[in-house]
Amino acid sequence: MASLTSYESNINKVNESPVDRIFMLSNTAFLVVITIIVLLPLVFIVSASFSSAEAVIAGRVTLWPVDFSLLGYETIFEHKKVWDGFANSLFYTFFGTIFNVVMTIIAAYPLSRQDLIGRRIITIAFIFTMLFNGGLIPTYMVVRDLGLLNTRAAMILPTGIGVFNLLITITFFRTTIPPELIEAARIDGASDFRIFGSIVVPLARPIIAVLALFYAVNTHWNTYFQALIYLKDQELFPLQLVLREILIENSIDASMLVDVEDLLAREGLRELLKYSLIVVASLPVMFIYPFVQRHFVKGIMIGSVK
Repeated sequence: MASLTSYESNINKVNESPVDRIFMLSNTAFLVVITIIVLLPLVFIVSASFSSAEAVIAGRVTLWPVDFSLLGYETIFEHKKVWDGFANSLFYTFFGTIFNVVMTIIAAYPLSRQDLIGRRIITIAFIFTMLFNGGLIPTYMVVRDLGLLNTRAAMILPTGIGVFNLLITITFFRTTIPPELIEAARIDGASDFRIFGSIVVPLARPIIAVLALFYAVNTHWNTYFQALIYLKDQELFPLQLVLREILIENSIDASMLVDVEDLLAREGLRELLKYSLIVVASLPVMFIYPFVQRHFVKGIMIGSVK
């Protein structure tokens, strides 16, 4: 088997023209440059978060920590609000993502069926909401009139379905689930609910992984503006809003300080906290991504091809 693989690779090398080799080399070099451009800021942020405040404010940090220190992380995690924010963000992300994925799947599957009466009108209605919306104030008034202000539901229910994600899911169902499979299940006596639960959902694992990642990261974990508008109780604040409050607490007007050293120390701590907060807020997503990466590429490619 190994010899056969080696033989095929040798044939491919022989068949490669000089133009193909130049293209592959150019493509590889371009990708290496892009990778370096993407990784350098990330490495700098991590290095700065483990450096001392004096090194950060003096600009002595490059790719390695200078005067290794955990002051930034100690300052963050000594706040009880951070742990409460972590718990709240996990709650909003977990239950909100489940709600989003379920709503998107049960809306996309009927709209992908050719035999659904009025599916074009319904699809256009969804697309219309993506292009035009009522704005911030009408949305706030709807949430207020529904009695959702200052509740956990205000962070979950208003973000039920992302229209862009819905369109990707509709395309996925159209290109992945053949109508013959549905007809065969109907001949065997399966109902629509049985078909959906036993056939559609198991085949939709790649797109479910994509939806879960999109909704978890973009709609819930990284959001703070929605919480800033709808929530007043600090015990309900998500992590992003808590981290924002910490930065505000550590910013101080220079006119209030007489001691120059104290001013520099506070400013250095504030700069250090920026990098530490970025790392703290990004770690959960970085841990989740490897588990869904296997399905991510397949799902997004199938769902995006029309």
